[in-house]
Amino acid sequence: MVPFDGAGGVSVPVIWKYAASLLRGIGGYDIIRADSDKGAAMPRLKVPDAANVPLVEVGMMTYPDCQMGMVHGITDLFDVAGRFAVEHGRRPIRASYWRLMDGGGFARCHDSHPAEPVSNAPAVLIAPGSLHKLLEPGEVEPYARWLLDRHANGAVLASNCGGAFALAATGLLAGRPATTHWFFAEEFKSRFPDVRMEADRMVVDDGDIVTAGGLMAWTDLGLRIVERLLGPTVMMETARFLLIDPSGREQKNYASFAPKLTHGDEPVLKVQHWLQARGARPVSVAEMAGEARMEERTFQRRFKAATGMTPVEYVQHLRVGKARELLEFTRRTVDQIAWAVGYEDAAAFRKLFHRLIGLSPHEYRQRFSTPRSLAEVA
Repeated sequence: MVPFDGAGGVSVPVIWKYAASLLRGIGGYDIIRADSDKGAAMPRLKVPDAANVPLVEVGMMTYPDCQMGMVHGITDLFDVAGRFAVEHGRRPIRASYWRLMDGGGFARCHDSHPAEPVSNAPAVLIAPGSLHKLLEPGEVEPYARWLLDRHANGAVLASNCGGAFALAATGLLAGRPATTHWFFAEEFKSRFPDVRMEADRMVVDDGDIVTAGGLMAWTDLGLRIVERLLGPTVMMETARFLLIDPSGREQKNYASFAPKLTHGDEPVLKVQHWLQARGARPVSVAEMAGEARMEERTFQRRFKAATGMTPVEYVQHLRVGKARELLEFTRRTVDQIAWAVGYEDAAAFRKLFHRLIGLSPHEYRQRFSTPRSLAEVA
């Protein structure tokens, strides 16, 4: 039974501890209980010590008439995830809001952890949609310039609903997949014909850019970000606590590839963005070195130091990521998918896929394939 407070109502601190105990079993909780005279206040987080290492920051780009329900909602989702993260000895997510100043430039206007050391900039930036209107081409320019600058410095960009228009205005989505609210899909295609609009998808995670569908898809986006920053266990606990159906997200429990983009090596970051934009087309180490304007051996050493992978391993993860997407959302044969992601030898592709994912392509499709369109669900 759910425990009640002395007045006969459910105490929020008590029900939080009760819910946490249901998910993991009663244990030692690294939280600070609210004072009893403050009524139904949530317990305050005690952030684990980490030698003054800044928290990982997720910033929300705000603008006039943006969907503040999404901004506040995803902030609450990150707060809940942070509580579970602390239970696992990890530091929570810092949520911040950013707005365009009258004199130009962007500044924080909200910080969920003002007492913690401040990082230079968010590791993830989210562009929300709007309940009233889309950002017009002239209006979106300063926001697009800022997003482009942050991306060049290693930030992952994300959007919900019509926020995808701000991301597309940067030019970074050219030739790449994205989603938005189905209602805006045709307008998006007319403005950005070089972007692969996949309006049937709830979330398109393309590594350094993540787009989510309409309005309440921010819950899916938030869980995807939590998974990437805090891991699948915290994501699942957060989903259960918030009563969000995590169905279909288990796929990321299998070797999710979240490339390191904040290493500070600009030539390597440039190659990473270049590889992501190329999709699964074949590429040699020599071509990558040429894109970085480096001698090949120097490039391989710098790339491994920055990303933790050799260039060949990195490309393998990108290709398998594309293959997973094709297995989930198309009916192509495994041999056709192997060819599409750059492998002429389907047997070699199967072996690599199993090594990286832990499932054969056939097993993966059986477990994670989804209807190709909303029409197939009806």
